[in-house]
Amino acid sequence: MTQRIYQVDAFATEVFSGNPAAVCPLQHWLPDTRLQQIAMENNLAETAFYVPHAAHYEIRWFTPAVEVDLCGHATLAAAFVLFHREGHTSHRIRFHSPRSGTLTVVRNADLLTLNFPADRLHPVALSDELNACFGITPLQAFKGKTDYLLVFDKEEVIKNLAPRLHAIASLNARGVIVTAPGSSADFVSRFFAPQSGVNEDPVTGSAHTSLTPYWAERLGKTELSAVQLSERKGFLQCRHLGDRVEISGQGKLYLEGQIYLE
Repeated sequence: MTQRIYQVDAFATEVFSGNPAAVCPLQHWLPDTRLQQIAMENNLAETAFYVPHAAHYEIRWFTPAVEVDLCGHATLAAAFVLFHREGHTSHRIRFHSPRSGTLTVVRNADLLTLNFPADRLHPVALSDELNACFGITPLQAFKGKTDYLLVFDKEEVIKNLAPRLHAIASLNARGVIVTAPGSSADFVSRFFAPQSGVNEDPVTGSAHTSLTPYWAERLGKTELSAVQLSERKGFLQCRHLGDRVEISGQGKLYLEGQIYLE
């Protein structure tokens, strides 16, 4: 059998920037082992799969190693595919994730806006295990639903951080977000998740469900600009809505084709 596949650069202003995600539209769910094999073969940070229902699309996300609870950039990529290649005619898409509930995406010209549940952050001690991740002691540390958030004092520190991947992988978390005030944006970040098969993620929409509430409270504003400082860079607009966040960006189509499954 053949299966349609797309690759979209999410949170990108041009191809070869942002975060590449694969998207596979399905009519029914394949076995989980086959979904994981496809994601491993794609060898991208995330592959999104979705199945249409009467009023929504059920969506799931896989790294090359595991299924994850939530992925922002692959959701944006899936919405891009539906809007631009798969014939979705409304300006709004309603996804449902078995792990994260209802997720909506709204299209306004080239801008796609995700509406996700906001993360709840809890302060944690600056332990030896956290300090060992980068060899630099952060100003603050928090733990959300799936990730640690480490706060530093300036953008230059985030740019120059050298992750110690073995130490990060030993943490009981999906990964580690690092952040600081930005020079040309409200805040900057990077994200490392070797325990999920992704050493450094180019742009992480789900991490901004943690970053947006933190920076909204710290800066006293609800609308924020953000840059993820990976080598590819990603550009996001974020809005804090209390128990929800909006995360906006663009997508750029890189690849459209077929994969062959025995």
